[in-house]
Amino acid sequence: MTTVESLEQAIEQLSPAELARFRRWFSRFDADAWDAQIEADAAAGKLDALAEEALAEYRNGQAREI
Repeated sequence: MTTVESLEQAIEQLSPAELARFRRWFSRFDADAWDAQIEADAAAGKLDALAEEALAEYRNGQAREI
């Protein structure tokens, strides 16, 4: 059995209150991981092309307020 399978089985056994607590924790954990990945990608220049494309569209009047 893999670690993921073990986790799945453990989660299936949680009470509704424990599951709600787990969901809150995992939501924060996942958001923090996402933020760290975005920061790492930005620092590595992986988002530079997207940013330049957006700025070029703005400069060319192809952008609109949302």
